[in-house]
Amino acid sequence: MTDKSLNRAKGAEGENEAVDFLQSKGYRILERNWVSGKLEIDLIAADKNHIVFVEVKKRFSKQFREPWEAVNRKKQQHIIRAANYYLKKSDHPLEPRFDIISIIQHGNKTEIEHIEQAFWPMA
Repeated sequence: MTDKSLNRAKGAEGENEAVDFLQSKGYRILERNWVSGKLEIDLIAADKNHIVFVEVKKRFSKQFREPWEAVNRKKQQHIIRAANYYLKKSDHPLEPRFDIISIIQHGNKTEIEHIEQAFWPMA
């Protein structure tokens, strides 16, 4: 298995954990791995009055930093562009929100942190 396919498998595992977590909180999953051209969003969900664009980050250690710290301003801008495109195409009536699901796997123990309104669109 190549590094790229191994990373995809780890990413899919993290997204599955995030989906289970969000559904347990009453979220409705609308899209998984939504892609349009170079635009991509890990998860799109509905939660009460919000359409939630979720970035999922999974790590197997906190040695270097928290998983959510990988969602830097450049990554946020990419997600915001993708969300804007999605909203224009879908004409979704809910208010958008940007969340991060940060997952750390410690052996058999999984630690999940859900950061609601993790960032805001900025000009």
